[in-house]
Amino acid sequence: MYKDILITQLNDFVFCPASIYFHMLYGDTERVLYQSEKQLNGTKAHETIDMHKYTSKNIITGLDVYCEEFSLVGKIDMYDVQKQMLIERKRMVKQIYDGYIYQVYAQCLAMREMGYPVKEIKIHSIVDNKDFDISLPVDNPEMYQKFVKNIEEIKNFKLEEFVQDNKTKCLNCIYESAYDRTLV
Repeated sequence: MYKDILITQLNDFVFCPASIYFHMLYGDTERVLYQSEKQLNGTKAHETIDMHKYTSKNIITGLDVYCEEFSLVGKIDMYDVQKQMLIERKRMVKQIYDGYIYQVYAQCLAMREMGYPVKEIKIHSIVDNKDFDISLPVDNPEMYQKFVKNIEEIKNFKLEEFVQDNKTKCLNCIYESAYDRTLV
């Protein structure tokens, strides 16, 4: 059987399936040694959540979650108890990518399994303070099916068979120099 999938890997896999392998390979290596400036800024943007520095009696931050249905594990950024709203924070959102939606769908499903009602989902862009409403999985069957398909593709992925066909992804990948089949 397969192992649990990290919720962050749902987004990483969309960017490049090989990136999950390299991310796991680097493991606990100090991030500053291999992450790009954008990624380090993103990590810094989550610091308030990760260190539980955000304070409000109605907001839960950094909660560990698990979705048994899909064997997904991770953390949520924020959950507003009163509004029953799940909020994923990103440093700067220029557009909503499918991988972002897969992440919040996984978080939403996990939260519901754990007994937290989720009536709204937002992705928050920290730098420009913009919110993006995301439909609930039940309200967007097409995206939900893509989410399920992404999970199946992760479970069945074989690095030795993978060939990247998008040079732009290689150009923007922090693991490009370590990959023997790069397009750069």
